[in-house]
Amino acid sequence: MAANYLHGVETIEIEIGARSIRQVKTAIIGIVGTAPIHTVPLADRTINYPTLVLNPRDAAKYFGQATPGFTIPAAIDAIFDQGAGICIVVNVFDPAVHRSIVAPGAFTFTTDKITLPNQNIIVATVTNTATTTTYVLGVDYSIDMIKGTVSRISTGAIPALASVQIGYTYADPTLVLPAAVIGTVNASGNRTGMQAWEDSYSLFGFFPKILIAPLFSTLASVNAEIGVQISRLRAIGISDAPIGTTFAQAIAGRGPAGSFGFNTSSDRMILCYPHVKVFDLATNTEVLEPYSPRLAGVIAAKDIEKGYWWSPSNTEIKGIVGVERRLTAAINDPNSEVNLLNEAGIFTIFNAFGTGLRTWGNRTAAWPTVTHPRNFINIRRVADILHESIEFSLLQFLDMPISNGLIDSIVQSVKAFIQKLIGDGALIGGDCSYNPAKNTPEEIALGHLTFDLSFMPPPPLERITIESRIDINYLKTLTGTLGAS
Repeated sequence: MAANYLHGVETIEIEIGARSIRQVKTAIIGIVGTAPIHTVPLADRTINYPTLVLNPRDAAKYFGQATPGFTIPAAIDAIFDQGAGICIVVNVFDPAVHRSIVAPGAFTFTTDKITLPNQNIIVATVTNTATTTTYVLGVDYSIDMIKGTVSRISTGAIPALASVQIGYTYADPTLVLPAAVIGTVNASGNRTGMQAWEDSYSLFGFFPKILIAPLFSTLASVNAEIGVQISRLRAIGISDAPIGTTFAQAIAGRGPAGSFGFNTSSDRMILCYPHVKVFDLATNTEVLEPYSPRLAGVIAAKDIEKGYWWSPSNTEIKGIVGVERRLTAAINDPNSEVNLLNEAGIFTIFNAFGTGLRTWGNRTAAWPTVTHPRNFINIRRVADILHESIEFSLLQFLDMPISNGLIDSIVQSVKAFIQKLIGDGALIGGDCSYNPAKNTPEEIALGHLTFDLSFMPPPPLERITIESRIDINYLKTLTGTLGAS
């Protein structure tokens, strides 16, 4: 009561009953990698800072166009090709550190333009061949820093078809080491690399649920840290076998001889093979890109279109023209290469006559070690979303006085959420209950309540068996052309 003494009437509002549980976001993809530019809204948040990318326009604004050697622009493009998804991107490329210097060398303007051997030029110096005259940028010549081209300005001091000396410094993504991608907490107390994903909830109100590190996830050291992050964030991680991996090497990679991170039984890790072929507009050629961003995009799009309880398998992949290695694929052949990859816990690509290039696989790296249904990708994700949604929504009950009304409110809230998920198709069944035997007076006195939660998501239909019989009884239907006379 508000006062010790009152001569009158008062009303005290008491909150009882169930509360709605808000489902956490699922189609959120975390990307860590390299990009050539750092144009994020705040100048001091350029490197190792989680950046929210909602569409291709955001991607181009913050990280530039796809550029050879850099992983982020191509990954975002691969994701948005599938039609949906929100990205939380961490760019670890630091142009102040990851740069290479090219000593002055001789070049000739055979036209009014010189194309340097490298792109993403940071700074350049252009002189005459005797190095006695230094030409002025913007007066004598211009530079397209991204494309790495030097153009002679006709009104400047550089003669037509002149030979010049050009020295320059360029952004070099090959200098980015795994340690930068893995990240740490630096001297300023800021998280770097993939550790920065842990700041996502405080910044945006949600965590990424699909984690990728294109190109770098072919390294066992990076995959090991992805394994740490997916546990912390209740996410799934997607890793790739290296370019050039053969079918046999991919299978062997699941064992002790594996050198690229496939030797894991994590029920949160999806192992991808092979790379995909993409047509590159800049070079007018087909190039190889990691499978992981395309699969991440497929999962996000499926979440939006169908629901996170659907398997990502058997979905046509958009924006690719082929695969690194042709794999035999037949739905009725247990010895086909795509089936053998799935049997080993590797997610692959199905491509048969008239099917298009399709995602193929239902299981995480837990298979075949773990036979519990949680080895299915969709079941692992449903469990994560259910648990996290309940946990976040129960914040409103914390620190309330323990009473029968409070217990009933919690149970009813969770039951209502479960019923909604059953209606959506995310669960086949489920329940929440309070067991007095598990809640002893001693535990309640410590402010601790325990509730029982049970549920079952729908497993994907992975195998269909048709039992066929030749039944001679159908011969009884034969009565002759004219029938009985």
